[in-house]
Amino acid sequence: MAFIGADGYNSMTRRTLGCQYLSSNYDQKGIVATLKLVEPSENIIAWQRFLPTGPIALLPLTEELCSLVWSIDTKEAENLLKLSDEDFVEAINSAFLKAYPRNEVVSSVTNCIDSVLGRFMLKPNGVQQLPPVIGSVAPKSRAAFPLGFGHATKYVGPGVALIGDAAHRIHPLAGQGVNLGFGDVQCLTDKLAEATYLGNKIGSPTVLARYESERQKQIVPMLTVVHLLQKLYNTSFAPVVLFRSVGLQLTNALGPIKRKIIEQASV
Repeated sequence: MAFIGADGYNSMTRRTLGCQYLSSNYDQKGIVATLKLVEPSENIIAWQRFLPTGPIALLPLTEELCSLVWSIDTKEAENLLKLSDEDFVEAINSAFLKAYPRNEVVSSVTNCIDSVLGRFMLKPNGVQQLPPVIGSVAPKSRAAFPLGFGHATKYVGPGVALIGDAAHRIHPLAGQGVNLGFGDVQCLTDKLAEATYLGNKIGSPTVLARYESERQKQIVPMLTVVHLLQKLYNTSFAPVVLFRSVGLQLTNALGPIKRKIIEQASV
């Protein structure tokens, strides 16, 4: 028999195992809510904008509904949760459309690169799309949860396997948290089914070790990249701002690289 620990990032199962847990608090909260668009549309595009206070994202649900994930400093999150529904909606629309002051050096460099890309016909074509306008928030759908990094050095123990946030905790900026959890479920299910087919004990160390090895090979790189991205986008230090601005600009201009990143994020 195998016991599965799927009890979140404060997992008692993980603590019972006694495995080392690497963690870091981002001093941010993720605000979530279900939003209704002013006008129904095809609504098949996910939107994300990196603000000075953290990223805000809209994920399509239906033609007129979308899901909000707004990562923001803890104090600011508490203020947003206190707003009326109308003021909260106004804050969301403003966050996507507001023009924030830009560093003059960064603007000068990116404008120069934009000009060079245009000469080599690498500048993205087409009309720039604007995010949908939010009309209202679903009653009682607003909530917030603390954001942080976490990783258990071991996913398994005697007859026990950890999955999801019990094993790893990731910032939502890349939208990979639920995907990693689903991947854990699929991998563990496959390993247990294989063991059953071969007549092996499903809770044996050998069977569970295969699950741990396969998942850690996929999860550790993703956790590392997203953790570094969170640090990269959580600073106003000019050289870092310049680096990330140029990086995004070049990535957007180079189609194959951009498509590869989108493919990986969609897995």
